Amino acid sequence: MEKLNPGILKTKQHFEILDGLRGVAAIAVVTFHFMEIAYTDYSKDFIGHGFLAVDFFFCLSGFVIGYAYDDRIGKMGVMEFFKSRLIRLHPLVVIGSVLGLLSFLFDPFSTQAVTRSAGSILLLFLSSVLMIPNPTMDERYFNLFGFNAPSWSLFWEYIANIVYALVLCRLHRRYLIILAAISAVGICYVAAHSGNLMGGWSGGTFWDGGVRIAYSFTAGLLVYRYNLIIKNKLGFIGLSILLMLAFLSPFSSWNWLTEPFIVIIYFPLMVSLGAGAVLNEGLRKICVFSGNISYPLYMTHYAVMWAFGNYFAAHKPDALHLAYIIIPGLIVLVAFAYLVMKVYDIPLRRYLTEKRKQAIK
Repeated sequence: MEKLNPGILKTKQHFEILDGLRGVAAIAVVTFHFMEIAYTDYSKDFIGHGFLAVDFFFCLSGFVIGYAYDDRIGKMGVMEFFKSRLIRLHPLVVIGSVLGLLSFLFDPFSTQAVTRSAGSILLLFLSSVLMIPNPTMDERYFNLFGFNAPSWSLFWEYIANIVYALVLCRLHRRYLIILAAISAVGICYVAAHSGNLMGGWSGGTFWDGGVRIAYSFTAGLLVYRYNLIIKNKLGFIGLSILLMLAFLSPFSSWNWLTEPFIVIIYFPLMVSLGAGAVLNEGLRKICVFSGNISYPLYMTHYAVMWAFGNYFAAHKPDALHLAYIIIPGLIVLVAFAYLVMKVYDIPLRRYLTEKRKQAIK
């Protein structure tokens, strides 16, 4: 059997504006999580569609996976592809679960004693670390991964990666169009049935997540496969504004119509524009930083959300005090995500990658 060339594992050059937009989307979803605790009526939430950042992540993932692996997965093999994805994604799944467990046990604002048994807590923690859906925490709204709610989208990301490696990487693009069309119908059905596309995170809305990634991941892959890259001079700032318009769009009775439009049309267009935009050199470092902290921020922020929820329930701060909490909170969470990335995620991934390269020499 021919040995794998370690060079095949080398990461390709990034689309830096797309990386930057990923960071913008991550900050938007964290802001949304703060605001949905304060405003359960989403129509009063200025970023009431921040949850659609997840669909943008899915679409961007389809494009990036196609770009990074379409021309080399046949050479590297399915198992090496899975190893690459595990090394890239799973360290932060683990740390997010640990932070969620600590938040559950030692939340300084919680007024309720922990009543779960050690065995129940251990089972929930292992489910979270191993990405096994376990929507049994009533005190955390039956989310799929009790100790780190955002892991629901990572679960579907893993499913999409498995389907890509086994089927989509070899599937002709005309069949991808059919798959995308069927999935788009599914998006419209979910939006009409539920009134919005917010589902996927809980046991009761589990399959909504499957529909959301089925369309968006496929659409991103199609953008790459058909080279639907639109050359433009909007730059990172212009595209960030356009992306934020989706998240800032009003939450209303028209969600069943506006949300499918954003997911089916607008986000693939944003990926096309982001891949073709010209980056101002003065903004390169910002884009790189934004892209680097996006995934750590997404996977580490929710432990703080539970504590903030308990604080809000106890003190009911007004709008001014909310601003004093949320704005510094965002800055601290970004800084913490950067710290986690530098002292944990990057060193661990580098170590695992080197071990892997040594094993295939």
